[in-house]
Amino acid sequence: MAILQKHGKNPSADLASIKDSPTDHFGPVGAQKKWSESSQSWSRPVARVWTVVLLLGTCLLYCARVAMPICAVSMAERFGWSKRESGMVLGSFFWGYCFTQVLGGYVSDRVGGEKVMLLSAAAWGAMTAFTPILAHFGSQPIVSMTISRFLMGLLQGVHYPSLASLCSQKVVESERGFLMSTVGSGSYLGTLVIGGVGSLMLDMYGWESVFYVSGLLSVLWAYCMWKYLLKGEGPIITLESLGSAGTQSKMSRRNWLRLLRQPAVCAVIITHLCTASTFFTLLSWLPTFFKDTFPDSKGWVFNVIPWFVAIPSSLFSGCLSDHLISQGFDTAVVRKLMQFFSMGVSSVFTLFLCGTTTFSMAVAFVSATMGLTTFSHSGVSVNVQDLAPSCAGALFGVMNTCGAFTGVIMVYFSGYLIEATGSWASVFALITVVNLLGLGTFLTFAEARRVDIDVTKGRYHNIHI
Repeated sequence: MAILQKHGKNPSADLASIKDSPTDHFGPVGAQKKWSESSQSWSRPVARVWTVVLLLGTCLLYCARVAMPICAVSMAERFGWSKRESGMVLGSFFWGYCFTQVLGGYVSDRVGGEKVMLLSAAAWGAMTAFTPILAHFGSQPIVSMTISRFLMGLLQGVHYPSLASLCSQKVVESERGFLMSTVGSGSYLGTLVIGGVGSLMLDMYGWESVFYVSGLLSVLWAYCMWKYLLKGEGPIITLESLGSAGTQSKMSRRNWLRLLRQPAVCAVIITHLCTASTFFTLLSWLPTFFKDTFPDSKGWVFNVIPWFVAIPSSLFSGCLSDHLISQGFDTAVVRKLMQFFSMGVSSVFTLFLCGTTTFSMAVAFVSATMGLTTFSHSGVSVNVQDLAPSCAGALFGVMNTCGAFTGVIMVYFSGYLIEATGSWASVFALITVVNLLGLGTFLTFAEARRVDIDVTKGRYHNIHI
């Protein structure tokens, strides 16, 4: 592991040293002016307000996302679904989720991530609230629910790419780790809230209430964001704003190819792919592991405690990374340190699960694993904004699409390993190998300098898809 050393930042890579009005453009006319205007950072008080709002939005995102898994058993009993049909409804979300990652990031880079996030939240919030109506009044509930979950995946797929785009344009480098880790903890908070409150509502008022409340709260969040943060401004996204960057040029496409050939860009894609795959696998199979290994264990213990650990761990990683950068430590080394904890140290605790014999130790190891995994919010998740802030949304969309696809494949393959070997050690070993592969790639090739600009010539390479 590299030793942290303080040193000054490379002045050639600083935006302040890059001329803002070159005569030779690689993008459309006015694109550089547009980037300069849109890249004005928030002041610290404004950034704190947005952090809280985005944290709440991510929490509601997961409340709406997890509403269906919580209600799946009750809905299956109500409509007579088999296990296979329930699985089809639940799985349709992830296929939709894969298809809008790049598009959401692309549009966010052009018109602003906050606008894309707002429109999508209003749409998936309304979709969640209307789910019970679609289920009861549709002639084929299994079909209407499968389609609605697929659409939910499409609409929620733009959230994280638009968040990455917004953060890269509005948050200074030394504060990105805290914002991303804080907002990222909203996913764990949302899972806890819907798991606790949603379960009570399910028992007291029926499964419909879970969808109504989570959906309406999401629509209310979108309205408040539009009214008070965006000041109720006019049309959110217009055709003119989408086309303001002009037609694609051969050079812009060439710049995208050049960007994707950069070792640092390939490193973040591969690392995020590995991180997402192992996280999805743990998320999917840990409940089954506990039920198989400790049949008498209480489900609320292993379903709640790891997430309680993950929330403060995520916040701590963001504060730590921003503190180190503000103290003058190299940004790239800080990102690598965070990812080392996320994939390296967490793998040690994952391997400990292979030989654990007591329930309390298993919960402790899982909690340590999930807590350390959250350090990636201050590692690879933020590194994409360091590398290419002008197209961070689209690039993060590419990363998340790859991660989602490989995550589904690894979940299925893990099930095959369990059946073939009859041992959970094979799954935990697979997770460790994938983690170490991603970590080795990141430690070797990751950087924090901008690669979407030509520093030597002092000009922006505005990347457009």
